[in-house]
Amino acid sequence: MYCIATEASFDAAHFLKNYNGKCKNIHGHRWRVIIRTKADSLQEDNEYDGMITDFKDVKRDLNSIVDRFDHTLIYEEGSLSKKLEELLIEEGFELNKVNFRPTAENFSRYFFETMKGLGYNITETTVYETVANYASYSEEQANG
Repeated sequence: MYCIATEASFDAAHFLKNYNGKCKNIHGHRWRVIIRTKADSLQEDNEYDGMITDFKDVKRDLNSIVDRFDHTLIYEEGSLSKKLEELLIEEGFELNKVNFRPTAENFSRYFFETMKGLGYNITETTVYETVANYASYSEEQANG
């Protein structure tokens, strides 16, 4: 089995509604996303000979996804009042509404499924919320 991995990062704020701790407040992270892909064999095409896929393509697609979150406030749908949401938009803040609680665990699944949807044979994604804390999502976990 051949595997390759690449990573990207973004800076963004979030908060966890109904959380009883510091994370209930808006705070930021340097999110680090690592994706791993696999293949049973390598390509035998002239340009991609000896590769699973071109790192350039994987990196481009991953960066296009993480760039959507960079320097935004990521929040779960329904966690801000409509009035506050409108005021923040009116003030020019970049908001990023997601349909999941913005945790490292949920982001790891989000990036897994999004890259898989682009046709990559993703085996695992890891999302670091801090230098020492991360969550992963993999096929094993999905099928396990």
